[in-house]
Amino acid sequence: MLRVLGSPRMLCDGLTRRESLLAGGLGLLGAPAVLGKPDLTQGKSFGSAKNVIVLYLFGGPSQLETFDMKPEAPLEVRGVFKPIATKLPGVTINEHLPKVAGVMDRVCLVRSLNHPWNFHGMQWATTGLPEGTIPIEETQKHAQHWPYLGSVVSYLDQQRRGPKPAGNIPDNVILPWLLSTRRPAAFYARPHGAFLGNQFDPVWTDFRGKATRSMVRMSNGPAENLEDPYLGITPESRFEFFGDPDTSADLTLDRLNRRKNLLEQFDIANRNRNQTNQGQRHDRQRQLAFDLVGSPKVRSALDLGREPIGLRESYGLTLFGQGALQARRLVEAGCKFVTVIWDEVGQLNAGWDTHVDHKNRLKNDLLPGFDAAFSALILDLEQRGLLDETLIWVASEMGRTPKLENNGDGRGHWGRAYSNLLVGAGVKRGTVVGRTDRIGAEVVDRPVTAKDILATIYHLLGVNSETTMKDRLGRQVNLLPYGEMIREIVV
Repeated sequence: MLRVLGSPRMLCDGLTRRESLLAGGLGLLGAPAVLGKPDLTQGKSFGSAKNVIVLYLFGGPSQLETFDMKPEAPLEVRGVFKPIATKLPGVTINEHLPKVAGVMDRVCLVRSLNHPWNFHGMQWATTGLPEGTIPIEETQKHAQHWPYLGSVVSYLDQQRRGPKPAGNIPDNVILPWLLSTRRPAAFYARPHGAFLGNQFDPVWTDFRGKATRSMVRMSNGPAENLEDPYLGITPESRFEFFGDPDTSADLTLDRLNRRKNLLEQFDIANRNRNQTNQGQRHDRQRQLAFDLVGSPKVRSALDLGREPIGLRESYGLTLFGQGALQARRLVEAGCKFVTVIWDEVGQLNAGWDTHVDHKNRLKNDLLPGFDAAFSALILDLEQRGLLDETLIWVASEMGRTPKLENNGDGRGHWGRAYSNLLVGAGVKRGTVVGRTDRIGAEVVDRPVTAKDILATIYHLLGVNSETTMKDRLGRQVNLLPYGEMIREIVV
């Protein structure tokens, strides 16, 4: 893998009826014009978002201990945490989210997301995949995968504007590392370009730094004390771009240049390899590596040391907090779509998959880390005048069981009721969409699905709902198999 270090000082020298899309009518990223008959009913929010930052809480946060608390429910439902008031009148959230409580007047809270499955479904949540299945969701790259939302956005923008010149920030970046590679048995579906082609895969970063805190983990066999960067990292820690996440050898700049010279000498012999898909992929990655490693703009964007230490601390000196700050820096540098994933570390059922040690992890790890990062990102973007053109989406694939499990200290998977948050460009401030029953188990008002959230994001990006692309069989298909823009969300 190639590593482009964040600080210049660290460099050694200076399957269904709808499966995909061709950009038929493109009004993207603030440009609402579309080919064909214009849609005059889109409203003023259409095309409001020039950039998107996704904060993905992998594992499924408990709706009952975050944004849909049920203080009047029995103890085995409500748990031990107390609700606190927020700046959004009538809305309470967990007591361990005090900073988020102070910015809820900027937020649209969707409490009525639901689906019928109880397994991790990032493909379902972030792509046009029509139906979730375990084989699809638990295969890194499956033939039936759909392209990640960020990959579609990058594809549509490239269809309209052409490829970005070399040396610029990529338009589809995911932090902090390749999904599920920091715990045993990595198998979950990775966001990728799917049938759009690997040239639209997200550019993943890697994390180079040191964890400063540890916590006893007990979800995968005997309890062990694990250092976890989501608990804390050193200020010197950085994110770095991968040239190719599927290769195992690290490349320094010197080695990369030597390899380039060697490849140029044997260019004729190399042509046969270039005819294969694998060869074309490696050539694209090699060229991207050269572009990234030689770009002062990229190195500057990845240098978190340029930020005041007080601002960095406001985000939290944690992997997720600094990832959110890095996302803001990438957006400022010209990246259209950045995803920050709170991933599992060290064991299965880590992150937000709180089958065990539920109360401790929420109180001392998950809630404080999210509280700092999310609130600071909103206020930072607002202070810089970027919030009105940047959409923040706090996403997840499901919620947790309405009744506590594992002797009262865990919750299982639950798809029938969960929450997401949206903030920023074109989003109606201080809004709550949907309602669940008295124990947070079922949606009783305004049910919506992940496809409705995606349709809303496409709307905010200025993508016409009738835009199509070609699937792997060459068929023209809509961006989403179904789903409608949620009108209560947009201004």
